[in-house]
Amino acid sequence: MRTATVARKTAETDVTATLTLEGTGAAEVATGLGFLDHLLGTIAKHARFDLALRCEGDLHVDDHHTAEDCAIALGTALDRALGERRGIVRFGTGFAPLDEALSRSVVDLSGRPWPEVRLDLRRERLGTLATENVTHVLNTLAITARMALHVDVLRGENDHHKAESAFKATALALRQAVRVEGGDVPSTKGVLA
Repeated sequence: MRTATVARKTAETDVTATLTLEGTGAAEVATGLGFLDHLLGTIAKHARFDLALRCEGDLHVDDHHTAEDCAIALGTALDRALGERRGIVRFGTGFAPLDEALSRSVVDLSGRPWPEVRLDLRRERLGTLATENVTHVLNTLAITARMALHVDVLRGENDHHKAESAFKATALALRQAVRVEGGDVPSTKGVLA
């Protein structure tokens, strides 16, 4: 089983995340930010990962530290669970509609981080989560998981739908990319780093 637990404690947050790649989609997420819980749970559900993530953050200051540190913990757990990345498919693509919204996500678990995220969110907040932090979570996830991540909302009017479809598409792409199909490292370099 490919699994990892990450604990991150700073003066701003205290986060623990356990991620299992061969899961059932079970998620127990409590960050203090309802919409962030929803988005992280969406990744687990549709990637078929098991995720337990708890965060106590300085929400009296802002939502930024909590959103960022949860993404750091999740991305680090994903990186550790992948190990050498031996035998993985490596690439994944996902499309996910949610009513009028449609998103595309493409991942390369290359070991080289590169986020390109275009969500076109217009509201200031979704619940208690600043919409700028929705994008920031995906960017941070890409960097700490050491993957190239391209996410685009192709169409949509409702920001909740756009954000959720982007996370669902990313989950579907990850589900495909983490799958093990061989024994070698899927790179002409012989390493994914």
